[in-house]
Parts: sequence; C-alpha cells; structure tokens
Amino acid sequence: MNNTTRAKLSLYINYFIFAILLNSVGIVILKSQILYGVDELEASTLELFKDLPIAIVSFFIASFLPRIGYKKAMLSGLAIVSAAGLIMIQGNSFWSAKLLFASVGVAFALIKVSVYSVIGLITNGQKEHNSLMSSIEGVFMFGIALAYFLFPAFNNESDPDSWLNVYWLLSGLGILSFAFLYTTDIDESGTIPGVDIMDDVKLMFSLLIKLLVIVFLISAFLFVMIEQGIMTWLPTFNSRVLELPENISIMMASILAISLGVGRLSAGVVVQKISWFWVLSFCIIISIMMVIFILPKTVSAQVGVIKSISDIPIIGFAFPLVGLFIAPIYPLLNSIVLSAIPTNLHSPMTGLIVIFSALGGTLGSRIIGYLFKNVGAENAFYYLIVPLALLFVCVYLLKIITQKETISSDE
Repeated sequence: MNNTTRAKLSLYINYFIFAILLNSVGIVILKSQILYGVDELEASTLELFKDLPIAIVSFFIASFLPRIGYKKAMLSGLAIVSAAGLIMIQGNSFWSAKLLFASVGVAFALIKVSVYSVIGLITNGQKEHNSLMSSIEGVFMFGIALAYFLFPAFNNESDPDSWLNVYWLLSGLGILSFAFLYTTDIDESGTIPGVDIMDDVKLMFSLLIKLLVIVFLISAFLFVMIEQGIMTWLPTFNSRVLELPENISIMMASILAISLGVGRLSAGVVVQKISWFWVLSFCIIISIMMVIFILPKTVSAQVGVIKSISDIPIIGFAFPLVGLFIAPIYPLLNSIVLSAIPTNLHSPMTGLIVIFSALGGTLGSRIIGYLFKNVGAENAFYYLIVPLALLFVCVYLLKIITQKETISSDE
C-alpha cells in the first residue's frame, strides 16, 4: 500500500468514526428524554454542546493549524474522543452526555479542518478533488447509518444502561485509528499560509470580504441547518408521529443516512458530466417537492401495530429518501470553493466552513426542537421549505458570481 493510499484510507477511517459519534446526538437526545427526564428543548442543547465547540475551536485554530501539523491535530482529536467515550460510560447522566458532545465537537474541529486540507494535498485538479471530497462525505453518511443500527444492537429494554456499552467499542475504534494514523506519513510541506500566526489570522479574515466566500458560507449554513434539523429529530419524529418502538425509530432513521451516502457517492460521478449548478438546482427542487407532497402522506399514514421494520407501510420509508437529493449539495459546494483557492488557504477556508456549518447545525436542531414542542412533531418538518428556498437563491447567486470571476480571470 503506497503512502497516498494509506493517507486516503486514514481520512476515511477517521471521518467514519466521527460520523458515528457526531450523529448519535439524535439518538442520545431521545435517550435523554427517556432516561434523564429532560424535555425536548433541554435535550436539544446537546446539539449546542456539540456544535459550539466545533465553531469556537475552528475559529481559533484553523488559520494556524498547518503550523501545528494536520497529522498531530488528527491524532489529538482521536485521543480526545476515545477518552470521552469512557467518561460517558462512567458518568451515565445528562451532564456526561453534554461533556461527551463537547469533547466530540472539539475533536471534530481538529479532524475536519485537517481532513479537508489534506484532501487538497493528495489530489490533483478539481475533478479529483470533487471525487475524493464526495466519497469521503459519502463514507461519513454510511458511518451515520451504522450508528442507527449500532446503538440499538447494544440497547436492551430490560437494562436501561446497556446502550452505554457501545462507547467501549467506539473508544476502541478511536485507539485503533490513532495507531494506524500514527504509522502513516503525510507530506505537509508548503501548507503554512502566512509568514507568522497573525498573518495566518489576517488571511482567514481576508477571505470573508470575497463575495464568492460570503454567498458560499450562507449556503453551507442553510444546508447544514436543513440536514441536521432532519437528521437530529427524525428518530423522535418516527417515535411520536409514526408511533414506532424506540429501537425501530432509531433504525428507521438510518434510511436517511444511507440515502445521503448513496447520493454523495453518486454525485462524484454525475457532476463530471453535468454542471454543478443543474445538479444542485434539481436536488433542491425535488427536496422541496418531497416536503410538500410526500411528508403529508407520511404524517397521515395509518401505521398500526409495529413489531419489526417489515410491518411499516411503504410510505413510512418515503420521506427519509429526501437524503438522496440533499446529499450532493454540501460536498459540491465545498469542493467548488476549495478547488478555486490555493492549497495554502485551504485550512483557513475550511475553518470558516466548519464554523458556519456548526452554527447552522445548532440553529437547525434548536429550531426543529422548538417546532416539535410548540407546533407538534407532525408539523415541524414543513418549515424546512423556507431554508430550502433560500438555498436555491444562494446557489443561483453562486452561479452568477463564478461566471463573472471566470470572465474577469480570462481577461
């Protein structure tokens, strides 16, 4: 196995582990309501504990992370989450869940900035960049899907603490990934953006005055608001609206993650033949149509007594398939902006991506949590039409801006 292949495999493994941990927040939100006696709004603060550390750490370290080293940053992230999993087992309380997701947030900031930056170091050209970006994000979604089966596999209704045993496995995977990455060489030469740390920070902020970057960051914010809003609260939607048993509610949410994974892997192929603008426009329009036409049928479905997934009517599987269409949006947007700037600016640009994505995820989860509590679980997801429509406007603006920049650069 050559070194580039080892580096790519390490990125896949690291992202896969964090996919399970990050997106177990919806499962832990459901568990916290059942086991720790918190309401919907308080439970939704777990998303805040996860996303705010991502935003804060990314803000402070992204611009000068190349000076620390991407490999060292990823090793630190793996060590943090391995320890946090063990603390969750011993704590077994809402405060330990908060600590777990705060630790995961800090570690993921280190991992994501490093992964996105290393992609630029080991790929050549926009097509290769887009392909690796989409495939890594696709693997991330399959990690999320695994979480929806992994947690129920450890959950025993006769033992309310049994689900915590999953963290023994996750901590063990973190340690194994640490060992694999430690023995992998990554060429990080030429990645330091400025002459000193202050210059690095100035370069990061200088990106914020570019119209392309501003519109892109708004787009990333809106998308993650949509994705996390659905992903975090889908288990609760399945439990409240479809009245599915707890384990089946969690496993059913995996359909969304699987469809996201398939959509992102497919996007890497489709975008090589079709303009990214038409791909994104099609995806957003179909997503809006699914909220308008498919969601009402899901809400009004007569489910009956459910003992296994096979007992669920076909319409119950339909709405999570929205993941097929929202899936390509995020990696394509990221690849478009990252492949358009020099590799020595990838770390500060990724820092901005992570910050705005984290804020979008937190706000999305909080808004949906508020809607679940105040307008009902059966109505909450209808409000996703608003950010989807705004996202369509942003994608159109990105097309105009990139066309103008292409013309001006040609001149």
